[in-house]
Amino acid sequence: MTVQVIQGDWQTLGQRASELRRRVFIVEQHVPEEEEWDGQDPSCLHFLACENGQPVGTARLLPDGHIGRVAVLGQARGRGIGLRLMREAIAAARLLGHEEVVLAAQIQAMPFYERLGFQAYGEEFLDAGIPHRNMRLMLSSCSY
Repeated sequence: MTVQVIQGDWQTLGQRASELRRRVFIVEQHVPEEEEWDGQDPSCLHFLACENGQPVGTARLLPDGHIGRVAVLGQARGRGIGLRLMREAIAAARLLGHEEVVLAAQIQAMPFYERLGFQAYGEEFLDAGIPHRNMRLMLSSCSY
């Protein structure tokens, strides 16, 4: 298995990233389309994980240091692809001069983000009908 993470703008990666997000968020998790397509993609830096040339995961970094839309296809989960995507997004945020990165984690995904050093803050809330909590990572405290 060869996994490569590439980064680029929405014009370059959008078609492949949007198909992954459609499959994970809209089909699998039943997120309404109007909530998934929030209009922010053109201003984001996007990450696409490809396994043997096939897209299997995606994430985006907003200009304010928010990481979002982290999605890995079901058949590719549990193999470290999400960790690779997150490490690439965190590294990019650091290069862009951000002091921290933040995200809204689905409750069941919180242990995944905690392994990367993220800490939860604030109260639980619903986003697209799915329970979430905000999390942050101070970039001065992580070594990757």
